[in-house]
Amino acid sequence: MSEGKPESPGPIKCGPYISSVTSQSVNVVIRGVVLFFIGVFLALVLNLLQIQRNVTLFPPDVVTSIFSSAWWVPPCCGTASAVIGLLYPCIDRHLGEPHKFKREWSSVMRCVAVFVGINHASAKVDFDNNFQFSLTLAALSVGLWWTFDRSRSGFGLGVGIAFLATVVTQLLVYNGVYQYTSPDFLYVRSWLPCIFFAGGITMGNIGRQLAMYECKVIPEKSHQE
Repeated sequence: MSEGKPESPGPIKCGPYISSVTSQSVNVVIRGVVLFFIGVFLALVLNLLQIQRNVTLFPPDVVTSIFSSAWWVPPCCGTASAVIGLLYPCIDRHLGEPHKFKREWSSVMRCVAVFVGINHASAKVDFDNNFQFSLTLAALSVGLWWTFDRSRSGFGLGVGIAFLATVVTQLLVYNGVYQYTSPDFLYVRSWLPCIFFAGGITMGNIGRQLAMYECKVIPEKSHQE
């Protein structure tokens, strides 16, 4: 006659995510580097769209790197992306509210695609009324948050990022670093905060996904006599 014994927990199996790295400091460094290069790539591509449509103009002596962009733009965007991508999961942990809405890479890739589409629309679509265009991009940006995030912390951080980035951009344009054609919101376009908001949500989603890992305890088979 066999007698079942209680199952003892087996080895912990972690999913194939960067967060499965044992050292927390190494984990943060790896995620920061990945986020930095993602931000650099997106900055090169998206800034190219803006320059081709003459939305942003750089002085001739400043344009010295690939994709006709100022050399400092990609590193600055990469650094901002790394900070934002690391900040989102950190805030989630601090609030004790881990973000679990649509936590898979396919959803993150769709979020990136929608963000690129919003940025592409800001450079390609022509509206007779800039205010209506800004409202349209604002609705699209909030729709991106609702579709891929839906967290209060994500929305709050997105608004804060949009405000801070817009202020910095205003200062850069004011000091003649570069300029926007047909500015209608002080020195920049009125839809620019919408782009920053959508960008913050997108990089936050990427950062959350990189910080997520699944650990499962595999029970050992019960012993039978």
